[in-house]
Amino acid sequence: MIVYGSTLSPFVRKTLAFAAEKGIAVELQQAGMGAGPPEFKDASPFGKMPGFRDGDFLISDSSAIVTYLEAIQPEPNLIPAEPRARARAIWYDEFADTILVAAAGALFFNLVVAPRFLNQETNAAAVETGKAQLPAIFSYLEKTIPESGFLLEDRITLADLAVASPFQNLVLCGHGIDAQSYPRTAKYVDAILARPSFAPIVTQERAMFGIG
Repeated sequence: MIVYGSTLSPFVRKTLAFAAEKGIAVELQQAGMGAGPPEFKDASPFGKMPGFRDGDFLISDSSAIVTYLEAIQPEPNLIPAEPRARARAIWYDEFADTILVAAAGALFFNLVVAPRFLNQETNAAAVETGKAQLPAIFSYLEKTIPESGFLLEDRITLADLAVASPFQNLVLCGHGIDAQSYPRTAKYVDAILARPSFAPIVTQERAMFGIG
């Protein structure tokens, strides 16, 4: 199985962590931003990361990919079977992919991708818009994260992998969580990103950015 993209994408990072938690071996091939093998465009017609290939099966979008992985290898179960927990897992996945990434992505693109990879100027207005969205997101998580340290069923699920992944992008662009203001959220994110499914990626990326 091949995942096409870059780990700097929160969607690619989530997909790789999901596969690792399932014990599914996948190969990462660099792709995105106009680069990558022809198979990437076949898997992702609009060039969005990640793309995915399993034999002759091609698909894109992280949520579609993890749904496929869950279906072909049901255990360990990462998308709950209980109806309400399953609905909440999908909600957290959507929350992460849209609301959280909208803020984190605006900051990461304008503070990292544009100047570092595209030789473009930072859009200061977009940065301020992204920063303004973060307190409401942090406050929501601060009052929502259970004492167990997992969003659902007191165990790791898709919900945690999806929500934690974009926080790595915030760290990489210098806008990590203020642990004094949001201690529960900071502890939660640190713990999820320290799991073996995330840790090698997180360590490599932070070293690349000179973050200890």
